[in-house]
Amino acid sequence: MRLLGIDLGTGSVKLVTLGPDGVERAVASEPYALSSPQPGWAEIAPQAWWDALVRAAARLPADERAQVAAIGFSGQMHGVVLIDAAGRAVRPALLWPDTRAARLAAAADWPDAPNPVAPGMAGPLLRWAAASEPAALRAARWAVQPKDWLRIALGGDVAADPSDACATALATPDGAWDAARLDALGLPRALFAPVRASTAPCGGLAAQAAAALGLPAGVPLATGAADTACAALGSGLVADGDALLTTGSGGQIVVLADRLPAARRGLHRYRAAAGGGYYTMAAMQNVGLALEAVRGWLGYASWPAAYDDAFAQPASERLSFLPYLSGERSPWMNPDARGGWLGLGLGDTRGAMMRAAFEGVAFALRAGLDAIRAEGAEGAEGRAVASLRLAGGGSVDPRWRQLLADALGASLDAVDCPNAAPRGAALLAGVAIGHWREDALRALAPAASPVAAPCGDRALATRHARFVDLYARTAAWFTLDV
Repeated sequence: MRLLGIDLGTGSVKLVTLGPDGVERAVASEPYALSSPQPGWAEIAPQAWWDALVRAAARLPADERAQVAAIGFSGQMHGVVLIDAAGRAVRPALLWPDTRAARLAAAADWPDAPNPVAPGMAGPLLRWAAASEPAALRAARWAVQPKDWLRIALGGDVAADPSDACATALATPDGAWDAARLDALGLPRALFAPVRASTAPCGGLAAQAAAALGLPAGVPLATGAADTACAALGSGLVADGDALLTTGSGGQIVVLADRLPAARRGLHRYRAAAGGGYYTMAAMQNVGLALEAVRGWLGYASWPAAYDDAFAQPASERLSFLPYLSGERSPWMNPDARGGWLGLGLGDTRGAMMRAAFEGVAFALRAGLDAIRAEGAEGAEGRAVASLRLAGGGSVDPRWRQLLADALGASLDAVDCPNAAPRGAALLAGVAIGHWREDALRALAPAASPVAAPCGDRALATRHARFVDLYARTAAWFTLDV
């Protein structure tokens, strides 16, 4: 028996099969490109998703595909796919990097929103469609999220799940569609699919789709969940207080909670993929994105050279780096924030500048974690977060890991799970057919190895305080009245 997880990401689709013991057996992926027909737009024809899925499935060994007993789904969050009654897209899918609805995402237009509202969320995007493409909205029977489109295309039921629904700006914190908000925005309630649990069975694989993918027809499909929720599950987060740090182009800190976390500016509160709980998420935009830019500016030909130079000597006590090259989400919610060095002296080398950049990125992650730790300030449950699971391709060098542990004030345990989101989707498939129980998923958590613990670096703490002060002093300066 095999459980298949499909993750429909922003730039590629990835498939993973798990054995009955939860161990990964095979993986395949296929890239695709987004379209930007106008500046700030990000969309894709869903047919490109389908074509990539067919190619990726063909890369899985035939004997793996033949044993698939259920399929689960993970997908990029926030965006929306408008489909007709037959499941055909009436226009290209609108995706989370899209900023065409920036004016429609202003906080004043979303009073009492349970989460920060971004332009690339389904709510603002559908408001844009209503104003700019009313014919497309009239032609649509359903407005669904990307992973739900894929499940429907495979023959599954029309449905949404709580983890994706609550990331649209159109649902309550529990993941139920907010009828009052839909009415206030003029969006028809009938556009939105019934919400089912992420672990619920949600139809079966149609014969035509099975033939295209080389899979057994009729195998059950699980509803699935948002990619962050699936990645948390796939990385072994199943209990209240479990925490995960992922680093890539950006960074995310996710902390599970049994109950709805307190609302905090700059933090997201979404439903977890399993267990009926929630997670708080701090999303930082400039991790690998900023470090890669700095490496290029400073002329390092390789990452080992950049690490060696940055950590060859003690850090400069006067030099600070703000990493906000593309604005910032958590915790500042400031798209106008920008970056740069301050405090350069004639004696500072490019190694000192690279070191300051590493520290600035670590301090930006600390700002998000501090917002999570402050959740208890108004009497709600606090989050000490003394340890985090660590995942992501940009978190391998031991010197970087130690800096992260010191800056965050938390021990780090590296997770051996490079395919966390599709793995989480496959776990949902196993629960959907009764192979696993939700309350037993902890036993399937991937191995995690301790890699760094904070050592109480007082000089670093002083530089962190200077970083926080620097951002506060410069935040308004970056905002232009144009």
